[in-house]
Amino acid sequence: MMKAQLFAALLLTVAGCVLLFLGLYFPPEGEIHESVLVAFGEVSTFAGSLFGIDYHYKKKTNGGGAAK
Repeated sequence: MMKAQLFAALLLTVAGCVLLFLGLYFPPEGEIHESVLVAFGEVSTFAGSLFGIDYHYKKKTNGGGAAK
């Protein structure tokens, strides 16, 4: 399960980076459109939430006490 989450987070982060760099090559060149930046932010947030949620519940269920 952890490998699948890690793979999804990695894939989404790479996809966000690709979108960011592709934004440099479409008109107007050299300027990243705001929609690309929003998409990258959403992808990064989702990837981070996968790690955070997984960490929280693994710590909670493995007897590590309440996650902070």
